[in-house]
Amino acid sequence: MRYAAITDRLAGLGSDKWAVHWRAKSLCADGVPVIMLTIGEPDVPTPAELIEAATRAMLAGRTGYSSGRGEEPVLAALAAKYSARTGRTVGVDQLMYFPGTQTALYAVMQGLAETGTEVLVGDPLYATYDGVIRASGARRVSVPLRREHGFHMLADDVEAMVSERSRVILINTPHNPTGAVLTRDEIGAIGEVAEAHDLWIVSDEVYESIIFDGEFASPFDDARLAQRTVVVSSLSKSHAVTGFRAGWCVGPAEFTHKLLPLSEAMLFGAQPFIADMAAIALSRTFPVTGQMREAYRRRAETLVRRLGNTTGLKVMMPQGGMFAMVDITRLGIGGEAFAAGLLEQEQVAVMPGEAFGTEGAGLVRVSLTVPDDDIEIACDRIIAFVERLTAGAA
Repeated sequence: MRYAAITDRLAGLGSDKWAVHWRAKSLCADGVPVIMLTIGEPDVPTPAELIEAATRAMLAGRTGYSSGRGEEPVLAALAAKYSARTGRTVGVDQLMYFPGTQTALYAVMQGLAETGTEVLVGDPLYATYDGVIRASGARRVSVPLRREHGFHMLADDVEAMVSERSRVILINTPHNPTGAVLTRDEIGAIGEVAEAHDLWIVSDEVYESIIFDGEFASPFDDARLAQRTVVVSSLSKSHAVTGFRAGWCVGPAEFTHKLLPLSEAMLFGAQPFIADMAAIALSRTFPVTGQMREAYRRRAETLVRRLGNTTGLKVMMPQGGMFAMVDITRLGIGGEAFAAGLLEQEQVAVMPGEAFGTEGAGLVRVSLTVPDDDIEIACDRIIAFVERLTAGAA
């Protein structure tokens, strides 16, 4: 039988990258007490007020079809958020509501990139970026995020990778998997590259509220760059509502006007009762956001303190997000082998850095989304595993 070319472009880019995670889930199902440090699933419950808001909306009959752009209450709440953040008037015609950041990013990339074009993205990169870019037909061009620069994307490195086929610069701040937070000056310099070559900037800002060190900055907040910037984000990480799938994009009104038919062809709107919940979540501050931020900071500091003196390991303190990267290069073992061995021998599941790109080699990503006690136990087990590795190499 014949298949569309997109199936070949995406071959091997789905759940294959999460092999360690799925193996760990299988062990858990068999009763093995694995400490899951693989994915960014908040370990706190969804705020009761948000569950109640969604329930009220369902009981009120908000279960029918939705607008392709989004429901009026959530669009108004988003317009208020970005107007306050940027200091400019951001209208609802600049917004589109989607079921999650992933859907928003897919739609945005389909609207900007195509076969014969290139998307510049930092490496290491979030694991699904490859698929989103390739689905459009575009080619991913890696911009190295160097360890000696704290994994920050630098304008000179972006400039070096630009070609006549370049169309989009995809940035992510705070960054998954490294936790790097771009400064206003760094974003401004990247923006100058975008201006010089007439490129779009797509900014994934899902971790906007989870910053430990520094201040959040966005190219969309710079009036000079706003007309070439599209932001994608969601409530998943900020409000612990990952399963609700509540996301959006914001950008120039001309862009969202052009994207609307694509969105309508994809799904023609999201669930109104979840959109109503999202409007409430956006309308005020919820304590869970600050609680998660402080918990992740505390757990990252624990990893640095506990593992920093372990032979061969270097934990890089993240500036934000819900992950920490551990450099294992001095052990003489790759991230995939390290992760597989740690899971089988010590029942601790971490993600190999190779799942996040070429620059992830020699690294593993550790999720900070388990209770503090589990982080401590995981450190004990990691130390025991490393001691056996180093003893065997002696």
